[in-house]
Amino acid sequence: MPPAFREEPVAEVRDLTRRFGDKTALAEVSLAVPRGVVYGLVGANGAGKTTLIRHLLGLLKAQTGAVRVCGRVPVREPVEVLSRVGYLSEEIDLPGWIRVDELLAYMRAFYPTWDDAYAEDLRQQFELDPSAKLKALSKGQRARAGLIAALAYRPELLVLDEPSSGLDPIVRRDILGAIVRTIADEGRTVIFSSHLLDEVERVSECVAMLKEGRLVFAGPLDDVKARYRRLTVRWEATERPPALAGVLGWRASGREWTAVACTSTEELAIRLSAYGAEILEQRPLSLDEIFLAQSAREAQSAEA
Repeated sequence: MPPAFREEPVAEVRDLTRRFGDKTALAEVSLAVPRGVVYGLVGANGAGKTTLIRHLLGLLKAQTGAVRVCGRVPVREPVEVLSRVGYLSEEIDLPGWIRVDELLAYMRAFYPTWDDAYAEDLRQQFELDPSAKLKALSKGQRARAGLIAALAYRPELLVLDEPSSGLDPIVRRDILGAIVRTIADEGRTVIFSSHLLDEVERVSECVAMLKEGRLVFAGPLDDVKARYRRLTVRWEATERPPALAGVLGWRASGREWTAVACTSTEELAIRLSAYGAEILEQRPLSLDEIFLAQSAREAQSAEA
């Protein structure tokens, strides 16, 4: 196990619950973000990702449960926490009247750890005109400017809430590239919330999935993916396969059925043999396929 997984988490929530009126946005969520990794946070719109992030930033106070970031409670010590956390969201809420160089000078005043050379390197890499006003920039260019502002003081934790939503592939590539270099070169931590699961899978070492405020799974990405398989099963005599623990759903194709399983294949093969069935083929799943299978299973459970 890498050393980062044995250290104190850079961010941790325990039994975190948050309600807005009758709606439960988070329900007893517990997860820990190790140091020095990209931690992917996935889920459909309304799953609770942004609500969780707002707790980490100290913008919301836990109704029940606990939140710690960099060893501190965000709502009690907001200055100490936010000085060590960088943040970029889909909204990219920056004043349009300010110039790129003025934005960077303004941000520098708040952070003693601001690195002018690093900020200038990123500005040149992103091809941003220092004299351009933000209102004259495209959405992708404003996202690049926001990323510089979030990275240049070298925060311990970088929080990205749907940072590439609505951006073109080139801008998304630049943003992801900067994230990867931040981790590879400096060993810092990134929480990356996105509905673009292929991007999450490409850069993340750990992942958590939220569904309607509940945590479906969390852990190292390789471990999560190792638990899931798509199976092709042949049944000798059955109109419909029985419900089996660990099988997320069946789909028919003649006498063969396919299923996504989240259980030991060996144990499932033994249970299937008792019904006169055999596994013909199995293959691993992408994070996107796992997400779709779990979402379908959760929807079926809710209907039931």
